[in-house]
Amino acid sequence: MAQDESAPTRDESAGRVAVGLAGRSRNAGTGQRGTSDGLARYVLAATLARTADGGAVVAIVLLATTSGASGWLAGILGACITAPHLFGPLVARSLDTAKDGRTVIAWACVVHGATLAAAVLLFRVTPPLVPGLFLIASGLVGPLLTGGISSRLAAIAGPERNSQRRAQGWDVATYGIGGTIGPSLVAAVSAWANPAAAALIIAGSTFAAAAVIRLLPCTPPATVAPEVPRPGRTLLMMISYGPLRRTLYMTVVVALTVAALPITAVASTPEMGVAPAAAGILTAAYGLGGLLGSAGVMIRPLRTDADPLMTWLAAAVGVALCGAAVAGTFPTAVAAFACAGVLNSYFFASTLAARSEYAPPAARGQVFVWIGALKITAGSAGTALAGALIAPVTQVPLYLASGLLVLAVVMSVVDRHND
Repeated sequence: MAQDESAPTRDESAGRVAVGLAGRSRNAGTGQRGTSDGLARYVLAATLARTADGGAVVAIVLLATTSGASGWLAGILGACITAPHLFGPLVARSLDTAKDGRTVIAWACVVHGATLAAAVLLFRVTPPLVPGLFLIASGLVGPLLTGGISSRLAAIAGPERNSQRRAQGWDVATYGIGGTIGPSLVAAVSAWANPAAAALIIAGSTFAAAAVIRLLPCTPPATVAPEVPRPGRTLLMMISYGPLRRTLYMTVVVALTVAALPITAVASTPEMGVAPAAAGILTAAYGLGGLLGSAGVMIRPLRTDADPLMTWLAAAVGVALCGAAVAGTFPTAVAAFACAGVLNSYFFASTLAARSEYAPPAARGQVFVWIGALKITAGSAGTALAGALIAPVTQVPLYLASGLLVLAVVMSVVDRHND
């Protein structure tokens, strides 16, 4: 009897997958124009946008602190631009309903840059509430600069899975480059001029990104606007459909756990007998490992189905975190951090593949933004938790992170078996 009751669910799931595959085939046909020129424009646009997204918070916090504002105000203003990412899915539906999704993303870049610039210019002449509101507006469109842009990649990369996976390696690299160049650019310009100038340059990069996005290949919508699900229904679909459900919670758990690495890097330097500034070497090793990982995906694209691949790569990340926790010497810690960066990039590429291959065409943009927004939120929560748990034993956050990843991997295996 139980089998009879569960059969329709499997049939419905199979139907959803079949529809998704048919839609992807149609989209792949339109994506044959996704030549190397199209991919090059994509990489440039994504790097410009993600440089702005990665550097904006640093610029705002520096602007506030160098202006004599209190630490709590600087933190609140920084949160004003990061916290609204959680509401990104509420505006992401426009990606799937628009006749031309490039227009939505280009306008998001313009709004992000304009509101960031307005917040910077008004900071010294208005009460903090005014720039705070502009920063909230900037943060609301932030997910369209990350997950929203990624949702365009499938139509650019070409129909073959190898070309899709190789392009996803480039996409991972744009996140790493943007996350590195953005804060570095802000720091350099702030030292040379001031944080306000740095923030305005960051804002200007989003206008450049908007122009390049308009040069990407145009992809027709997968369906008519009334058939595009609402954000809540999209989330329920993701939770009810096994591969997307696992993509969602595995992405969140890995983001939550790897966020402990920078905090642990700072706290563990005295135990390893090195100067506190050496924590920068550890975080740089993690970042360099991430870039090497993305290069590895470009050179040799992932070949396994994305769903099981995510599970085993998450397990590998957990092993790397455990290695960072038990590293007793500085060189060993550098190697462990670099290994974690490599493996996390491979895991990230697998989640991009899963979003692209399992998302229904009518909600592809929303799926990308939902997972991206929850990933950013999880990363922020992971940083806060690691900071709270770092004393008295500095390695506690990494041990807990490894244990949490083990639980997530086991849950994923059982979940897939029960599908």
